[in-house]
Amino acid sequence: MLNYRQLHYFWVVARTGSIARASEQLNLTPQTISGQITLLEQAYGVELFQRVGRQLELTETGRQALTYAEQMFQLGGELEAMLRAGPQEQILFRVGVADVVPKSIVYRLLAPTMELENVLRINCREDKLERLLADLAIQRLDLVISDSPMPPHLDIKGYSQKLGECGLSFFATPTLALQHDGPFPECLHDAPLLIPGQETVLRSRLLRWLGDQHLQPRIVGEFDDSALMQAFGQSGSGIFVAPSVIAEEVCRQYGVQLIGQTEAVNESFYAISVERKVKHPGIVAITEGARRELFNW
Repeated sequence: MLNYRQLHYFWVVARTGSIARASEQLNLTPQTISGQITLLEQAYGVELFQRVGRQLELTETGRQALTYAEQMFQLGGELEAMLRAGPQEQILFRVGVADVVPKSIVYRLLAPTMELENVLRINCREDKLERLLADLAIQRLDLVISDSPMPPHLDIKGYSQKLGECGLSFFATPTLALQHDGPFPECLHDAPLLIPGQETVLRSRLLRWLGDQHLQPRIVGEFDDSALMQAFGQSGSGIFVAPSVIAEEVCRQYGVQLIGQTEAVNESFYAISVERKVKHPGIVAITEGARRELFNW
């Protein structure tokens, strides 16, 4: 079994950069710390540090071990804070957001959690979906918000709840809209278009719909990050898309105008958790709020 005291000594040395500084922080002799790290290395037949001149540097194995140690002691700190706070204080709500989900959608999905009687402290992290699901599986996250359900090829226990779906809207700056002011969707033909990147579910649906309409816009940019795509759209680089449910907000925030909408291309959003029967108050608030207020199920 992993010796957590030895791992803690390793972690402190790696963070401070030397055994001497670690001994001051831990109030232990350098010999004690050095000896315990040596025992940790011997237990697993690895080297965690190497000497380069007078400096102590992490080996490749040491760098990998440090990544895990950082996560473990961060969670330990959160656990200690939760235990010290007591049952009447904040409840930690750890949410993972797939980086392809528009930030405005994320905010509106999370907004109902701010109104709960039991105050939540939201820890929100954005990353690729598969990495978030791996953290969900080992309970580093309570919930993952994504534009797709749990992928069937992943050997991870998780349950997907559809929060809702909506059509797609097209936006342009007033100047660009004036240059392509024909009827929609014909105005998209030969127009500069910004589209979602290959990581998104929406991309293939959009391209298929354009093909069905016999439209050939000039694709001038592809973006996994919707906020970056909207920033380029705000500058007039091209027509861009966003979920219709936030169309008014996009127009107001970016100073653009709506040039058309379609229900033939829809985008769906999912809440993925490890519980089939959801009990966490934050997840309940999100699912109920999405269906009742955002998507009007």
